[in-house]
Amino acid sequence: MNLYEMSAAKLSKMIKSKEISALELTNTIFSRINSVESKIQSYVTLCEEDAVKTAKLVDEKISKGEQISSLAGIPIGIKDNICTKNILTTCSSKMLHNFIPPYDATVIKKLKNANVVMTGKLNMDEFAMGSSTETSYFKTTKNPYNINCVPGGSSGGSSAAVAAGEAIMSLGSDTGGSIRQPASYCGVVGLKPTYGAISRYGLIAFASSLDQIGPITKSVDDAALLYSVISGQDPLDATSQKIKPLNWNIDFSDISMIKGLKIAIPKEYFSDQINDDVKDAVLNVVKMLEKNGAKISKISLPSTPHALSAYYIISSAEASSNLARYDGVHYGYRSENYSTLTEMYENTRTEGFGTEVKTRIMLGTYILSSGYYDTYYKRAKLLQNKIISEFQETFKEYDVILTPTVPTPPFYIGAEINDSTKMHSNDMNTVSSNISGVPAISLPCCLNKNDLPIGLQLICNHFEEEKLFKIAKCCELLIGDIKLPNI
Repeated sequence: MNLYEMSAAKLSKMIKSKEISALELTNTIFSRINSVESKIQSYVTLCEEDAVKTAKLVDEKISKGEQISSLAGIPIGIKDNICTKNILTTCSSKMLHNFIPPYDATVIKKLKNANVVMTGKLNMDEFAMGSSTETSYFKTTKNPYNINCVPGGSSGGSSAAVAAGEAIMSLGSDTGGSIRQPASYCGVVGLKPTYGAISRYGLIAFASSLDQIGPITKSVDDAALLYSVISGQDPLDATSQKIKPLNWNIDFSDISMIKGLKIAIPKEYFSDQINDDVKDAVLNVVKMLEKNGAKISKISLPSTPHALSAYYIISSAEASSNLARYDGVHYGYRSENYSTLTEMYENTRTEGFGTEVKTRIMLGTYILSSGYYDTYYKRAKLLQNKIISEFQETFKEYDVILTPTVPTPPFYIGAEINDSTKMHSNDMNTVSSNISGVPAISLPCCLNKNDLPIGLQLICNHFEEEKLFKIAKCCELLIGDIKLPNI
């Protein structure tokens, strides 16, 4: 097996035992990037010089017998909406095409303290608005399993890079499924943590009450290790919470906990909109769990069909507010065609934002306007409370909820970009977790007949990431390895 195909947990052991050097691994990843990036188009910015410096530092520490972190020397890609000091951070938008932050996001500080090797900034849907990475100003990222298909979005670059071996792991952000959906499409593991478990300081905001940074990795072990490094309370983020450190053994392989596990299967997540191949693949895993002693129950979460509407109302309203700051005055793009201040504002925003972003800003502004606030936004917030209540009642009786991550396997590039109803429906199984703030993880369960990945989703109660990782690991062990993409 090539180094770029291995998990972070295994590579960490190899680095610590001096079987390989951090520099050798870093050079291997950049060699892989040089080989396949022209096909996959995952990166907006590469940071090879800084990556090599960090790798050499890790090797020096090892040669001196110093202790290193569990992820020291492991190459990681960063979604391009997470601020990195002195490194271009664009949100894949013309509006921020030249923005270089003067500070690091808290998660980046933590990665640097752990001597994780940053390979570069990864492509995404513009301002994280999209489900296919086709709304990026710079390029369209391709799915490593089939370059004619989308990798999902908005963290499409983050998922494709890990699947293609252009990074061992990556960070994405999830507002309505933007980690889990591309993870499902690219056959990798993606975690949306509990809201408040990981600091959002330095994450360029889309919808502040829904956004969360999370790991995208090759395995559940890797996701747990990365979560351990970046989670925890941050004085710079008032919404972050003090959490108990994750008790995770990277050799965890005990599936005995499946016996007696209470698993809820909500009927609304298996609607007629779910592709038959996806249903069959996920229910096959349910059968494996039941065979190993899990107690499976079919339940109802009746507000689920309305969650997508609530999500787009809340997220668009918050996007309208958050993106008001991009006016051509302080930083980013400024139009050259204006004669008055008002024209400068109008032309900058018209030229700087793409169609999807402008659509959501206009929708959000309309929703928050006088006469429509109570009709739309207030009702969406009331529905949000109902969704939270339904999850809380479910978790009083069940350990975990199991669903398909997305309704279909990856679709072809261009197939849905002009059909907003179809595009938005890709998030139908993921948005409720953001609305309620609970943690959810997607992991690959098989490839379909066309060798495209299908993912399953597990959802637990607030701050139960440890339980979520352990159940996901059991599923991963039962499913076994799935075939890697042939690029």
